[in-house]
Amino acid sequence: MEFATPYQTYIPLPFDSGGRHQDHEAVLTLVPIHIVTHASQLPEEFLFPSPKSHLIVGFDCEGVHLCRYGALCIMQLAFPDAIYLVDAIQGGEKLMKACKPGLESSFITKVVHDCKRDSEALYFQFGIKLHNVMDTQIAYSLIEEQQGRRRSSDNPISFIGLLADPQYCGISYIEKKDVCILLNKASDPKFWTYRPLSEMMVRAAVDDVRFLLYIHHKIMEKLNETLLCKLAVRGALYCRCFCDSDKDFADWPPLPTIPDTIKAKGNAPEEEILSVIEVPYCKMGCVIGTRGASILSIKKSCK
Repeated sequence: MEFATPYQTYIPLPFDSGGRHQDHEAVLTLVPIHIVTHASQLPEEFLFPSPKSHLIVGFDCEGVHLCRYGALCIMQLAFPDAIYLVDAIQGGEKLMKACKPGLESSFITKVVHDCKRDSEALYFQFGIKLHNVMDTQIAYSLIEEQQGRRRSSDNPISFIGLLADPQYCGISYIEKKDVCILLNKASDPKFWTYRPLSEMMVRAAVDDVRFLLYIHHKIMEKLNETLLCKLAVRGALYCRCFCDSDKDFADWPPLPTIPDTIKAKGNAPEEEILSVIEVPYCKMGCVIGTRGASILSIKKSCK
């Protein structure tokens, strides 16, 4: 993916209902990439959500040890007409607080792949309660299970794996390899802190969100009412997965309600137990134990 100056990229979008190309299911649209350091550079409909305008945006975060104790450095937002790289380092807390209404809004669907650590970082670093997500990792698992291909919870689909699946995106092997190389180069723990953003940093950040709107479209084609309900409930739980506090989530939005029609059919989402273990920095080996003995013991106790 080559960049012009200013930065631009192609994002795949589904054809409008008014027309459909006979050979392709998506149209590539050239959109600008905005590096945001001030809230005024973001769309007003994101900063000031309205029930009159429901938005769907691709969403992701990058940082150093992205969790409550790490540092959130960049937040990516993919709109149909532009991609915004929100620079949390340059813009600081003031910029991130300006994004709080959009990230917490019920009128903006945030399409993300595995939101747990992103949500944790937003909550503990900026007091933002991520809400109304469509988590593609959860959706993929639900669809696979419905089709009789149950995937182990210990081995969820990666974003690269989801991109490769022709049911959802099916990007070429060259591009997948390209993305992998970029992510591997980001093994430098300070990679996302460097400023100004290099072309490699922009490319890696953009590639994590520019496919999400099309993937959302493909996933929604496969979801029935029951799966939509499960996806909403599980997504809300994933958002608060690592956001434990002494308020017991009383200050979070309520979990989505389950329609009576689904309850009557006996298809209500099953109750799940989510165990959270606090791991001191650089002490993961102690938690895992020899040959995973500690983890296996914990899993056994949760059954």
